[in-house]
Amino acid sequence: MIRLMTGRHSLNIHGSIVSIVSFLFWILSALISNSASAASATSPEAADAVEITYEIEVRIDPVAHSIEGRSVIMANSSEELTLVLGRRFGVLSAQVNGTSLGPAASMGKVRAWRVFNEKGLPRRIEVRWRGELTPLDTSLDHAQTLGRDEPASGEAGTFLPDSSGWYPYIAGKLASYRVSIELPPGQRAIVPGRLVEESESADGYRAHFEFLAPTGGIDLMAGPYSVETRTMRGTGGKPIQLRTYFHPQLADLALGYLDSVKGYIDLYESWIGEYPFTEFSVVSSPTPTGFGMPTLTYLGTEVLRLPFIRYTSLGHEVLHNWWGNGVYPDYAHGNWSEGLTTFMADYAYKERENPEAALDMRRGWLRDFAALSSGQDAPLSTFTSRTHGATQIVGYNKSAMVFLMLRDMLGRETFDRALQAFWQDQRFHIASWMDLQRAFEVASGKDLSIFFDQWLTRGGAPVIRIAEAGRAKPGGSAAAGHHRVKVTLEQAEPAYRLSVPVAVRTAGGEEFHTLDLEKTRQVFTLDVSAQPLQVTLDPDLRLFRRLMPDEAPPILRQVMVDRTAATILLPESGDVHSTAGTLAEKLQHRTPTLASGTETPPAVPTLVIGLEEQVDAWLARHRLPARPDVVRGKGSAQAWTVSRPDGVTLAVISARDIASLAALTRPLPHYGRQSYVIFNGSKVIGRGAWPTRAPMVKLD
Repeated sequence: MIRLMTGRHSLNIHGSIVSIVSFLFWILSALISNSASAASATSPEAADAVEITYEIEVRIDPVAHSIEGRSVIMANSSEELTLVLGRRFGVLSAQVNGTSLGPAASMGKVRAWRVFNEKGLPRRIEVRWRGELTPLDTSLDHAQTLGRDEPASGEAGTFLPDSSGWYPYIAGKLASYRVSIELPPGQRAIVPGRLVEESESADGYRAHFEFLAPTGGIDLMAGPYSVETRTMRGTGGKPIQLRTYFHPQLADLALGYLDSVKGYIDLYESWIGEYPFTEFSVVSSPTPTGFGMPTLTYLGTEVLRLPFIRYTSLGHEVLHNWWGNGVYPDYAHGNWSEGLTTFMADYAYKERENPEAALDMRRGWLRDFAALSSGQDAPLSTFTSRTHGATQIVGYNKSAMVFLMLRDMLGRETFDRALQAFWQDQRFHIASWMDLQRAFEVASGKDLSIFFDQWLTRGGAPVIRIAEAGRAKPGGSAAAGHHRVKVTLEQAEPAYRLSVPVAVRTAGGEEFHTLDLEKTRQVFTLDVSAQPLQVTLDPDLRLFRRLMPDEAPPILRQVMVDRTAATILLPESGDVHSTAGTLAEKLQHRTPTLASGTETPPAVPTLVIGLEEQVDAWLARHRLPARPDVVRGKGSAQAWTVSRPDGVTLAVISARDIASLAALTRPLPHYGRQSYVIFNGSKVIGRGAWPTRAPMVKLD
C-alpha cells in the first residue's frame, strides 16, 4: 500500500480572512485553483518546471513528545504560492525575503499564508516552529492507523506523516529536499531519500538525508533501531544501499529481509527498468502499519514477523518505487499505481507459484466485487486511495484485473514493452491513466480508447450469460468429423465491448475460444474437432464481470463492506451485547446499524452475533438453516454465511463464551473472503469457501 502523498499536500489554501463569508469563498476558490494547478503538472515540462527546494532542520524529543524546527524554502517560480503548516505547531517566525509573512488563515488542522511574488524574484521563505506531538498509542489496530494523520512520538517510535503538516510546505507542488534530524541517544531516524551522513554520541543522534528529485511529501520515522546495511549492484553496476531499521527484538530477521529486497530489485529492474533511487530500507513500526514511501517501507513489528510477508507484501512495497513513488499518479483523474502494483506484485507471485494459485486470486477478486452493494462500485477514474474495503476492491483488485485483460489482449511482450517505455518517459513525473493508454497504444499500434473508457469511466461490471447453446450443422464444405456449436451471449445495456472466453467440452477434450461481444445479444458459431457436449462461460475467470449466483456463494465480506447491512446482537443487553457490538464495529469499520433479534430478519445483508445457545435458538425460531456440519462442535468460536431463500446474505458469528467472542476482534476482520472460519481462541483452525459452479450449458 502506498500512502497518498501529493494529494494530501494539495490542501489548496491561499488568501487571508476578511470575514467568515470571504474566507469560505477563498477556500472554495483555492480548491478549484490548486486542483487545476496540480492537474496541469501531468506533462514532463510541468514537472521539470517545479523549482521548490526545502532545507529542514528538526529536533525531536520522543519522551517529551516535542518537536522544534527551522525550514528554508527556495522558490524559483513566479506564481503566487501557498505556504501551509499544521495548526498544532506554534510559529516562532515566518519570513519571505526577510519580510514577515504576517498572520495566517486557519481552517481545520492547518494554517496557511499567501506568498506573493511582486518583483518577479526568487523567494526565500524561512519558518521557525515548534510544538507538541501526540503520545504514541501502540494499541491501535491496522484500520485505525491506515488513515491516521496524527504526528505521534514515544520511546518505542516516532511517526510524522506528511499529511500531519509537521513541517512547512508549499501546497500542491512537488519539491526536492534536504532534512537534518536530531534525536536523543539510542534513537535513529529516517526519511525517504539518501542518507548523506549520520553520527551518534553521548549528546545524541544526528542524520542528514536528501531527496533531489521532485516528490510529493516527507514522512519521518524514528525509533530505538538496530541498523543492518548491505550494498548491492543494480543495473549498470550502480551501488544501491539496502538497510533494515529494526527494533532490537527483530534483529534476527534483518538478513532475510535484505536478501528478499535484493531479489525484488533485481526482478523489477529486469522487468521495468533501472531502480530509480540509491537505497531501500525496511523500517519497523511499533504500530500495525503497512506504508510504502520512496526508498523505504514502514511495516509493523508484528507484520514483519509473519513468515509470508517477505514473499508477498514486501515485493509490493519495493515495486511502489517504480509505480507511485517513481512515477506519480495524477490523483485528479484516478490512481492507477495501486492496481498496476497489485498486478505486477501480488498477482505475479501467484502466477509464478502455479496456475491454480493465480485462478484462486482472480476468483477472490470477483467474489469481493460481488459482495459490494449498488453504489459502492465507483469508476476507477475516481479512485485515489484505500479508505475501506470497498475502495480496495475497486482501486486494487478491479484495476489489477483491467491490466490482466489488457495483457491478454495485447500479449505479454507488447504489454511489457509498453510499461518499459512508460517508465522511461514518465520517471519522476505526474502521469495519468491517459498517459498509460498512450504508452500501450504506441507499443501495440492499436486504438485502445474504447477499452480504457469503458473500464475507467463506468462503475459496476458487465453481467454476461449464455442465453442459448446448441449443436449446429457443419457447413457444406466441412471435412468428415467436423462439428459446430452455436452460442448466444447476452449482456445488459449499455453494452461493453468484451473478449469473452468460452470453453467447449467435446468427446475429445476441452477446446477454448474467445468471442468478441459488442452487442447486448449476439450469436456465435464455433468450429470444434469432436462431438460437443458442454459450453462454459469464462471458466478461468479472466474477464472482470459480476459473477452469477452459483459462482458467488456468500462470503463474510458481504456484511463487512455493504453499507446497508444490518446487525443483530444476541442478547440485546449486557456484557455479551457490548462485546458483540465492539466486534461488529471492527468488522464493518463503522457504528453498526442494529436490528431487533426478536423480529423478522430485515431484507438486507445481516450480521448475527451471539453465544452458541442464543445463535442456535435464533436460527431455529426464524426457520433458517442450522449451523453447518463443517463448523459444528469445532473450536471455541465459528463464523459462517448462509444464503437465505430470498437471496439475502446472512453472516453468523457464534462463540462458546464471552472470552471466545472477544478473541475474534483482531483476527476475524482479515478473513472476509471466507464462507466459514473456525477459531480456537484467536487462532484459526479451519476455513473455506462454499463450492462454486461456472455458468455452463449442457448440449443435448
